[in-house]
Amino acid sequence: MIRLSKSCLSDLEKKAVIRVLDNEFLGMGREVNKFEGELTEYFGRPALCVSTGTAALHLALQAICVGKGDEVLVQSLTYVASFQAISATGAKPIACEVNPDTLCIDLSDAETKLTKNTKAIMPVHYSGGVGTLDEVYSFAEKHGLRVIEDAAHAFGTKYKGRKVGSFGDIACFSFDGIKNITSGEGGCVVTNDHSVIKKISDARLLGVENDSEKRASGKRSWDFDVKCQGWRYHMSDIMAAIGIIQLKRYPELALKRKKIAKIYDLLLAKSEYISPLLHNYNEVVPHIYVVRIKGLKDRNELQKHFLKKSIQIGYHYKPNHWLSIYQDKSLSLYVTESIFPELISLPLHPDISKEDVKYVVENLIKYFE
Repeated sequence: MIRLSKSCLSDLEKKAVIRVLDNEFLGMGREVNKFEGELTEYFGRPALCVSTGTAALHLALQAICVGKGDEVLVQSLTYVASFQAISATGAKPIACEVNPDTLCIDLSDAETKLTKNTKAIMPVHYSGGVGTLDEVYSFAEKHGLRVIEDAAHAFGTKYKGRKVGSFGDIACFSFDGIKNITSGEGGCVVTNDHSVIKKISDARLLGVENDSEKRASGKRSWDFDVKCQGWRYHMSDIMAAIGIIQLKRYPELALKRKKIAKIYDLLLAKSEYISPLLHNYNEVVPHIYVVRIKGLKDRNELQKHFLKKSIQIGYHYKPNHWLSIYQDKSLSLYVTESIFPELISLPLHPDISKEDVKYVVENLIKYFE
């Protein structure tokens, strides 16, 4: 089976986990502190590790005081985690259109949805691309909004020569099993806002003040105070041990992802029916490889056909304004609703070979011919 996505691990990650197990300290401790230090060096500014990418978004929103009665602009075409992180604060996610070329948030549509309650904008870096990020920040400055980048797909991507996360307001990354780097589960928040860093540092450990610093030195808090709502969102040393190795291996993993995407682009260039989501893979490190198939009628049938050929395909993502919890029957997002049924994600991970890519493309083209 050519898998759509998978964790790509070596013996180094396994040895690192065994070392932590042998140490018999599995919670948040020195390994997490070390991983945060290496991520801080990677981004060139403070990074804090948490349990998931969703937790990173939730904590970042809470740290900028987004809450009940507030609204956050976000594209509907994203994983439900983006919306759930917003609604977890008590705020309302405001579903916006996507740009049909980048599948990132459409700012012209977002502008029509501004209200006195709009507190922030959450650009989603779909598939690893970031769209027109400069324009997002200009939009935010014009309207007095905070920016929380959902960069779950975009670890390692550069925008105009700078790493995503190394600049801007707040960026949140995911390290789950199939992301550009993994720690099994996990994520991180990156920002120069020291107030946000301090708030998240405490909130990820149930709001216990200064507990992060103590755990990093192998201690724990006994006599403590709690002044804000906290969550059990910290990363464990097991996860951090995996992440440390993955970060070392990252140049190799990123190069493979880029090469695979470039091969797909080359092989699909002459197809009349299949249009890849185009990126500059010298800067973008793709998390998923997405194509749009004009006039696609039955995606489920296509998936079943490909499984018979030992190929997994998928689609990213069902629009959130169609989900029961966020449904608004008066809302119509024409671009999102017309594009989504034609989207297909093809297998992409560092363990795929060039021959695998050729086999996938041959079967895809043959199916539509």
